[in-house]
Amino acid sequence: MVETVTILGATGSIGQNALDIISAHKDAFKIKCLTANSNVKLLIEQALKFEPEYVAISDETKNAELCDALKALPNCEILAGADAAEQIAKIESDIVISAIVGFAGLLPTMAAVNRGAKIGLANKESLVCAGEIIMQQATQSGAKIIPVDSEHSAIFQVFDFAHPESVEKVTLTASGGPFREYAYEQMAGVTAAQAVKHPNWNMGAKISIDSATMMNKGLELIEAYNLFPIDINQLEVIVHPESIVHSLVHYKDGSVLAQAGTPDMRVPISYALGYPERLRNDSVRLNLAEIGQLNFEKPDLKRFPCLALAQHAMKEGGSVPIILNAANEIAVDGFLSGQIKFLEIAEIVEKCILRNNKINISELSDVFNVDCEVRSKAIELCRLAA
Repeated sequence: MVETVTILGATGSIGQNALDIISAHKDAFKIKCLTANSNVKLLIEQALKFEPEYVAISDETKNAELCDALKALPNCEILAGADAAEQIAKIESDIVISAIVGFAGLLPTMAAVNRGAKIGLANKESLVCAGEIIMQQATQSGAKIIPVDSEHSAIFQVFDFAHPESVEKVTLTASGGPFREYAYEQMAGVTAAQAVKHPNWNMGAKISIDSATMMNKGLELIEAYNLFPIDINQLEVIVHPESIVHSLVHYKDGSVLAQAGTPDMRVPISYALGYPERLRNDSVRLNLAEIGQLNFEKPDLKRFPCLALAQHAMKEGGSVPIILNAANEIAVDGFLSGQIKFLEIAEIVEKCILRNNKINISELSDVFNVDCEVRSKAIELCRLAA
């Protein structure tokens, strides 16, 4: 049986890798919908190759170019605008790969959850900001959420869901990013070009910066707390520079189950696409003899305060994870544009957490109200810092 696939964020690194995997398994998958934010040229190329029924672009200024280029696909419906991805997510398909970067992926992800889709979730911000709401709705709709982040995919593969009481703790690994060995003072002058050069993974700019600050690992902690039936005090992070062991689940009998593999996002993506079966892919196979040695170390929260801020937000709950995420997205944009310095990312996030009162979150409107308010304050903080 051929399964239909929607890819939200098709032109990003996750989307492109997903399409590569689908190309190798044409007998199993058919692309139904593709969306992009603004990369119209790549979206056109993808649409002409995969001939989806629906294509959407969020940037309305690119709509005319998209429509003109896809005249060769008369049966393809084209959508454009800020809510185009959300409308696409509502269209029936067997699998949705949710790969939009940042808070912008929340509503499209929620739309897929509402209709009970099987979702390969790469948009961690959805669970960071509205985890309880999304997971409750997934239970009601029958949606199946398969994590695509390598760490959460690893946990998913070795977690005993039938006996969660047997789990003692869960360890997420972190590469440490490009500045793992830098002194705090050394990071004061690092550039965006340096920060996006991840030592192991090929990722987009935003997630690469988050990896450099270790905010990414903090967001993943919050995501894991929402995805798996565990308590906050059962989650920890360990730095693993080689990025071979992706996560570990510790059991009360002393056993530790870890998922390992080369750092290649095609592995967790193919797992999500094929679940519960496994798909063959051409990723480089793990050769432990060639690697020879694996290293692990505790994260330094003084040098990487963003991880400590995320841990605080996870423990506080309520609106604090939303504040954390909104402030971080604005600060990262500010750093990438040259408006603020690298170390000021954490400073701006901390100020936003301290200056915004915690409130309880009961519905999506609460999430959007907090997000909007914090972004305005973070933008002003970036302006003052500049």
